[in-house]
Amino acid sequence: MKNLRTSVLCVCVTLYSLCAAAQKNVGVPINEPDYNKPKLFKNLPDNIPVSIDKINSLFSIQPGEPVDATLSEASSLSSFQFKGQVISSGTKYNNTMQSIVISSSEYNGARFTITKVIDETGVTAFRGRIVSLQSGDLFELQNINGKYSLIKRNLYDMVSE
Repeated sequence: MKNLRTSVLCVCVTLYSLCAAAQKNVGVPINEPDYNKPKLFKNLPDNIPVSIDKINSLFSIQPGEPVDATLSEASSLSSFQFKGQVISSGTKYNNTMQSIVISSSEYNGARFTITKVIDETGVTAFRGRIVSLQSGDLFELQNINGKYSLIKRNLYDMVSE
């Protein structure tokens, strides 16, 4: 009789556990990329050569001050002007790393983030991006053969949500 009672109890617990719904099968909570986002920089060329002297001069602007800078080189066919306001700037590691964030007034929601790094040998390197998460494109500051250029990229080539 004891064995029968134990067996019936095991069967009841097994059936109850099979019928109980502990969790819903919702799927993975990952945002799918929206490849149909509008292109913010569609009227600009894919490659814009920039002057490092003009990029370097942006680091002297204080937060809250306006920015109206022509970043392209004088010899460049395409003129690129960036207008906005400095919203953040900072330095670290005994001024060997400086960064600045500029909010654009012309390109809706775009922010230009630039970082200047000076290594122990005194060589200066720049990194930067102009990004708006509401658009499907962005510009990335790259050093190509010693010359800096803003290269147009797709947002989802650089960012994963």
